[in-house]
Amino acid sequence: MTEPQEPRWLSAEQTAAWLPLIGVTTWLPAALDAQLQRDAGMTHVEYGVLAWLSMSPDRTARMSEIAARANVNLSHLSRIAARLEKRGWMRRTPDPQDGRATLAVLTEQGWDKVVATAPGHASEVQRLVFDHLSSADVRHLRRVTERILQAAKPDVCLSELPTAPCLLAERSVRALGVRVAAGLSAPRHDGTGISVIT
Repeated sequence: MTEPQEPRWLSAEQTAAWLPLIGVTTWLPAALDAQLQRDAGMTHVEYGVLAWLSMSPDRTARMSEIAARANVNLSHLSRIAARLEKRGWMRRTPDPQDGRATLAVLTEQGWDKVVATAPGHASEVQRLVFDHLSSADVRHLRRVTERILQAAKPDVCLSELPTAPCLLAERSVRALGVRVAAGLSAPRHDGTGISVIT
């Protein structure tokens, strides 16, 4: 009979880092959600769906792909989609290449909503996060969060993450003459249909 392993308790140093991290994962999404509900009448997850569609080819993506990126199941996404359809911001249609799949399509109204919402959301991200960090802090934050994310979700491809739900695709900004937010560099495309910050 083997001895039970001693639990891997956190050290004092680890605990001091862990508690703020848990606080961030709890309170930052709530703060972003509050800003979007107040200023745009939508939740953070609803905005994420619209923003990811805005950055997809032809503003269209499979519902299963959106569900994976938003980390929600298909039934939850269907309820979100129903709310967005009711507001005229997106529509669902069968995938002509696969009758079992459903496509989500961003409407013109939805496009206009993303354009109107993105600057305020980006400003809130700046206010809550980046206004408090140096350039070195930002680089360190990226390294740390990438390592944690890869441990939590080993199959994730970092280059394909929906990295810019607070930004618009570069062509969109140019076409509409919209400044995303003061101090943010223009997004570029990395070939995956996702905008990334330079």
